[in-house]
Amino acid sequence: MRYTFFIAKRYLLARKEAGFITVISMISVLGVTVGVAALIVVLSVFNGFNGLVTDILVGFDPHVRIQVPAAAGDSVVTAVRSALQEQPEVAAFSPYVSGKGMMISKRTTKVIFIRGLETDALPSVSGVASSMVMGNARFAPDADEIVIGYSLADKLGIGLDDTLYIVTSAGVRDALTGMALPQLFALRVIGIYEARNKEYDGVYAFTSLNTAGALFAAERYHGFDVRLSSIDRSDELVEELRARFGDTDIVQSWFDLHRDLYSVMQVERWSAFIILALIIAVASFNLLGSLTMTVIEKTRDIGILKAMGATQKDIMTIFRLEGVLVGVVGSVLGLLLGTFICWLQVEFQLFALDPSVYIIPAIPIEMRTMDLILVPLSALFLCSLAAYHPAKRAAMLQPSDAVRWE
Repeated sequence: MRYTFFIAKRYLLARKEAGFITVISMISVLGVTVGVAALIVVLSVFNGFNGLVTDILVGFDPHVRIQVPAAAGDSVVTAVRSALQEQPEVAAFSPYVSGKGMMISKRTTKVIFIRGLETDALPSVSGVASSMVMGNARFAPDADEIVIGYSLADKLGIGLDDTLYIVTSAGVRDALTGMALPQLFALRVIGIYEARNKEYDGVYAFTSLNTAGALFAAERYHGFDVRLSSIDRSDELVEELRARFGDTDIVQSWFDLHRDLYSVMQVERWSAFIILALIIAVASFNLLGSLTMTVIEKTRDIGILKAMGATQKDIMTIFRLEGVLVGVVGSVLGLLLGTFICWLQVEFQLFALDPSVYIIPAIPIEMRTMDLILVPLSALFLCSLAAYHPAKRAAMLQPSDAVRWE
């Protein structure tokens, strides 16, 4: 064992006369432990909510969406289809036609978003087929059928096999000129889905591609929804398609479709990280005071060490090692404590939620390896930084002055 480490450990743990300094050091260790544990728990909770939101949104939205501009011709649609067929990471894709329409029932009316997809590709591209609570999402080739959300069905007071009447902008275009009456489209409800998301359940409806084309008088597809073999490949595909078609607004990843939401979540995550990191910063400040008082107490010992041949570098190493030891002990204890709390939440759901209000039974937890590495390293860095000034002060002491101190 190198003597600098032995002396640093002895100064930190074997203080018989300086009980107050020892208490401050233990408070520093405790502060680092609490700070690291709190950061790991809070970041794991944010990760859990982030993963939950992503699962809900990506379950219905595609991994990549390609919008075909209104001024584009059929050649652009053909080029996009060919590009998707050439990509090995594309698991499934479907052209879509979408738009807003006014849904009319006996009870009320409501403006909704209607999305038409290919019937065969619907289960692979969208999660609506796997979220059915009543009926199914298998549209007949020549039938005008629709699938709506559970909240929308409840608000409109309709069920399976009921008929909905829809008016779209294409249906009122001629009526505005006085050339004809508004056109009503009658669609039979063949399925009701529940997406665990009121935004989807209440405003989104799905139908076949042919029916949507008739609703919106679409002369061609509005774009393509793409599902990949792995969501992690979405950014790579987006960059490749943007380079090919040269318009960043045409190709969007799942993150781009909900950029505002994810930006807010990232801000909240970093805000929580900075606020909780102040706990470690306070512990580091306590460590700074503890080591400064240790240098004052051990002035004579420092002089003796220098007289025996210890260099300035050795003296700095001794006191910086004290800061490192506090950081290592606090980080390890905080890592174990934070991981244990997360495990308890996962296994026993200590912090439960009301199922009648929330879509999950308890606060979600998702521990990530990078968080378990970066948080302890950040605490260790702050403790090492706090030890720099006392260590430099100790190293600058002159042996004669230090020995004469007593």
